[in-house]
Amino acid sequence: MINQHVTPALDFVPVIIIGAPRSGTNILRDTLCRMPPFATWDCDEINPIWRHGHITHPHDRFDAHMATPGTVTFLRHAFVRAWKRFGRPRFLVEKTCASSLRVPFIAKAFPEAHFIFLVRDGIDVVASAQKRWRGEMELPSLPYYWAKVRSTPLLDIPAYGARFVQSRVSMMLGVSDHLSFWGPQYPGIQDDLKSLSLDEVCARQWVSCVEEANAGLTALPPDRVHRVAYEELAFAPEAQIASIDAFLNAGLDDAAIASACAKVSRKSVGQGRRSLGEEGQGRRLLDIMAPTLSKFGYRVEIE
Repeated sequence: MINQHVTPALDFVPVIIIGAPRSGTNILRDTLCRMPPFATWDCDEINPIWRHGHITHPHDRFDAHMATPGTVTFLRHAFVRAWKRFGRPRFLVEKTCASSLRVPFIAKAFPEAHFIFLVRDGIDVVASAQKRWRGEMELPSLPYYWAKVRSTPLLDIPAYGARFVQSRVSMMLGVSDHLSFWGPQYPGIQDDLKSLSLDEVCARQWVSCVEEANAGLTALPPDRVHRVAYEELAFAPEAQIASIDAFLNAGLDDAAIASACAKVSRKSVGQGRRSLGEEGQGRRLLDIMAPTLSKFGYRVEIE
């Protein structure tokens, strides 16, 4: 049994990738973890670990005060176990998208963590996120969900099993064309699902994640935060990974970076803008997204 009064020191650096869902966080994590100094969990995300002790909290936005001593100890022990399991790497990478809504909480739990903030054009994100909300692009079921179960605290498994079924019931019964929840649960998302179209909910989800993340990361010392645009990663992956190498002082060589970046593709850049423009969804989305798009240098228009 874990002694809840002992907070373990870390012999590695937690690297927390922060980004809204469908922003390329998987691509960035996988690219980094093709190189020996890096490793990560064997499942897509570890939201049940982050939420342990707060499982009944109604959304994924956690403030720093929720990082109680017991919660911090649990989280740090979980990271240490993963670090040992995956070969004691110098850097342990984690990329749960809901963490966009809880940067102050994570920064308090892991004062030695370094953060990489990955931002993608929100219009492309909305187009991609809608597919996941509708159950498309699901990952292979058994290996994926078994890894999820292994990363869920034992006492929390029944609750997450019930949520998994609940999220799909309306689709299974033909009552709805999308899941009842998917991705980061921002405050008010359930009310929005009752009154807004799915693409508007996706737009608000992106805005909430990006704005909350930016506010939390801006409050941290600059040497703990590195910012990357997905489009720059897609078009110049070696340069962007080299910049992350410098940020982390990881000591990577050019050949390792080139090999790790070989699978990075640019084909999805701009796809959402083209598809949503053809479907005439632009005006409603821009009403929600314009200030945030502009803040991060994206065009406030849809063809």
